[in-house]
Amino acid sequence: MAESVRMKIAVLGATGQTGQYLVNQALQQGHTVTAIVRNPAKLTVHHDNLKVVEADIFSADSLKTHFKGQDVVMSCLGFPASFFSGVSGYTLSMTSMISAMREARVNKIITMTSWYTEPNSGAQSSFLIRFLLLPMIRSVLTNMHEMEKLLHKTEDISWTVVRPPGLKNLQASAQEFLTHEGYFVPDGSGLPVGSAVGRGDVARFMLSLLNSNAWVNKGVAITTK
Repeated sequence: MAESVRMKIAVLGATGQTGQYLVNQALQQGHTVTAIVRNPAKLTVHHDNLKVVEADIFSADSLKTHFKGQDVVMSCLGFPASFFSGVSGYTLSMTSMISAMREARVNKIITMTSWYTEPNSGAQSSFLIRFLLLPMIRSVLTNMHEMEKLLHKTEDISWTVVRPPGLKNLQASAQEFLTHEGYFVPDGSGLPVGSAVGRGDVARFMLSLLNSNAWVNKGVAITTK
């Protein structure tokens, strides 16, 4: 395998649970990371190749300064479910990211959503997931899906949406990934395989896309073997 290219990465959601794995792994791989955060005190990592900056993720003007000179934007942003009002953080932040990327001339973004963002894709899932879990997070899945549709309409930027199932706080493993261009990973009979993956593995998969043309302008569901 050829030595991987070292990149300049702007990371959003860097203080979140998956974002912290992503930042650490990116630094271990020799990349230069700009962590764009609301609260710098929440990121406890210190490294020569890490710059922590404060910005408003909903403002393209606020982001574009920090996007200048980057090779890629990676987002692990997450927003809480809401029963009473819809969730809008995914689309609002992506709209400002795309606008800032255009101004800063950065043309690659890798972001994460979840299995089952498409409203009918959970029909094959287990009873518990379908009737208990999905309704609880439907507001999040709906806005994630709106964000995915926004990227589908974006022709001047290369994007990949990584869709993991449930997330566990585990370091990266060496397990092989199972992938599927769709809203979950099916087994031979079309039923979902597995229900959770380590956050460290999600970060590992996202970083593996930096030196590959796989999954460009596609949404990919992942899990580990």
